[in-house]
Amino acid sequence: MDTYLLVKTLHIICAAVVFGAGIGIASFMLFGQFGSDPARAFAARTTVRADFLFTLPAVIVQPLGGAWLIAYGGFAWNKYWLVLPYALYLLVGACWLPVVAIQMRMKAMLDAKAQGAAFGEAMYRRLFRWWFVLGWPAFSGLLATFWLMVAKPTW
Repeated sequence: MDTYLLVKTLHIICAAVVFGAGIGIASFMLFGQFGSDPARAFAARTTVRADFLFTLPAVIVQPLGGAWLIAYGGFAWNKYWLVLPYALYLLVGACWLPVVAIQMRMKAMLDAKAQGAAFGEAMYRRLFRWWFVLGWPAFSGLLATFWLMVAKPTW
């Protein structure tokens, strides 16, 4: 396999991991919120772990592979179908970073509650709402980026 196919394959795998892990992690966290406190804690703990094990490496490798593919393919960096994904990537990241912080905060709150500390249910629910709301622009941004990468529109 030549370098181009290797980098392109890795780029596609990273895109699939970011999208697939995002859906899986979000589903796991969402469904875990309807269970008992130990179930919520397990969901939050597993979600944080999965984001660091799967999503973070893919988020780092993704733009590196994309930059290499753009340069190797001789594409102009300022093509609209490329500039828009740059902006969408920043939007997704701007949503994902606080989501990870929220997940970590929710996990810490649940762990502290399990140790007998006071628990602010209202704060926990507020964090969960922010977590849920921030997921939508991130998910939509990833869908739009997939479309742009496949369609390469010429408008």
